[in-house]
Amino acid sequence: MKLTHLAILLAAATLLAGCGTVGRLKAVGKAPPLSPVDVAGVDPVEESLGASGATLRRQARTPMPAEPSASLFRAGAGAFLGDQRASRTGDILTVRINVADKADIGNSTARTRGGAENAGVSALLGLEKVLPGDPARLVAGNSKSQYNGSGTISRSETINMTMSAIVTDVLPNGNLVIRGRQEIRVNYELRELIVTGIVRPQDIGRDNSVRHTQIAEARISYGGRGQLTQAQQARWGQQIYDALFPF
Repeated sequence: MKLTHLAILLAAATLLAGCGTVGRLKAVGKAPPLSPVDVAGVDPVEESLGASGATLRRQARTPMPAEPSASLFRAGAGAFLGDQRASRTGDILTVRINVADKADIGNSTARTRGGAENAGVSALLGLEKVLPGDPARLVAGNSKSQYNGSGTISRSETINMTMSAIVTDVLPNGNLVIRGRQEIRVNYELRELIVTGIVRPQDIGRDNSVRHTQIAEARISYGGRGQLTQAQQARWGQQIYDALFPF
């Protein structure tokens, strides 16, 4: 019964891997496709009285009601001596990523345990005469256990780059939810960098930039796909073998 289940699992894994193989065969000779651009919702922006008309204005999704005030600094102005740092949905800010992590961890464990037991009788109602061997050493036992273990982890990661992110949401407390995605394709290899997290408006610098250390719930993903990435992966048969066999 167990062999039947194993055969079914192997057949299912082969079919799934075959589907992936068909997809790879279709991509032979083709560069990895770029992902479509995600456009977040944009709040309506009213042009400033100091702007030159349509050059600083984008058509809002919903028209804003006209304001009777003629103030040069009214709320919602597109640009006139205002703070140009990101603050609303759809705004863009710069993220400076400078990751230089290094970790060295070493563990060593040693354990030794030993024991000895001896028991016997010199006289037992005359039965000691019929017992084989020496009755004074009727029971004797020795045990010894020894264990040695060691482990070492050495890790070093460095990412130094700058990219732009877009504000996808504004939380009730004013914090900004950002998401940035950058794709670079060179020949047949695509490199992708994704950054998401939450930023406080007061952490955004005057140049409309923020460091990655100031991003809460930061998720930074740097990877790629293409011919080089596929060549570095183990064959699907080997991956299935490693997943199913414990030895």
